[in-house]
Amino acid sequence: MNLDRLREIQSELPDTVTLIAVSKTRTKEEVDEAFHAGCTIFGENKVQEILAKYDERYHWHMIGHLQRNKVKQVLPYVDMIQSLDSISLANEIEKQAAKIDKTIAVLVEVNISKEENKTGLDKDDVLEFIETCKNEYPHIDIQGLMCVGPNTDDTQQIEDCFEQVHQLFLQAKERYGSSIRWLSMGMSADWHLAIQHGSNMVRIGSDIFGPRNYQK
Repeated sequence: MNLDRLREIQSELPDTVTLIAVSKTRTKEEVDEAFHAGCTIFGENKVQEILAKYDERYHWHMIGHLQRNKVKQVLPYVDMIQSLDSISLANEIEKQAAKIDKTIAVLVEVNISKEENKTGLDKDDVLEFIETCKNEYPHIDIQGLMCVGPNTDDTQQIEDCFEQVHQLFLQAKERYGSSIRWLSMGMSADWHLAIQHGSNMVRIGSDIFGPRNYQK
């Protein structure tokens, strides 16, 4: 873990931007170290990793694709699901949240780059999707949007994608007011660009913890 880099990031982030420390593939000890250095919200891609590292002192966000058969397992432990991407998943979240009398904060994932290997809704479907969820799912509290930038070195393309989601966020905010508050965009390689285009929540992993070893 790079504590100096974490402090750098913390000092660079505007007060209006929330840091999600992405702890996927990291150990509980590394999560603890980040917590003691000031990180309080941790993002995970896999349900089993949240369950393995869970600590009630920390806030946990599910940021990866959530399978419907895993919703029941993870729902009691997370403060937010950032990857709502279908009505079928919304149905399952509503069903399981009602059982435990929990209203769960959720972000709608937008596949802005239309890459086949990415999940998320087409941007043209997002506003109607939010409307449906707000009308039909009382245990789902949609609080904004999330996206993953395109996998490219083309800065202009990344900025174009971020700005499209930013405009969509503003439309949702205009329609639903203060209930829409989070725009989760930007990871280790592109969070500066994301903030320039309205992001107020960034998901940073390797820039804090160092390169991942997926073979562990």
